Amino acid sequence: MSEDIEPSDSETESVRPLSHERVLRVMAVIGIAGALAGFAFSSLGFGLGILIGTALAFVNYYWLTSSLRKIFAAAALGDPPRMLAVRYFLRYVVLAIVVAAIYATGLVSIVAVILGLGSFGFAVVIEGLIRILHTDAKA
Repeated sequence: MSEDIEPSDSETESVRPLSHERVLRVMAVIGIAGALAGFAFSSLGFGLGILIGTALAFVNYYWLTSSLRKIFAAAALGDPPRMLAVRYFLRYVVLAIVVAAIYATGLVSIVAVILGLGSFGFAVVIEGLIRILHTDAKA
């Protein structure tokens, strides 16, 4: 009578939720649209800054997912994930150094870079609105 309702490890590794894919696609669209708007309405440096910020947001996302996957895998085995946690926080230091270098050089607008970095947050908000409207339409 005992059924195994937990997904196997192979199933959880191969299945990626649709919302993650959609958030990443929306983030790319926001970055490209923002860069085009920056090129058109401000300057080449502003549009390039948005592209750089969006690229940094993608790097941050993939680094975060990789770090968390390793931390939880180590925790599941019972190992203390101390060094993995250091790598988790290291990404903040690396991103801060990159943003500081961009600010120090002044080649692109730091405001545009920060807007590009915020593309993930904008994409999550849009994903939430899509889910709310999609759920409301079904009701």
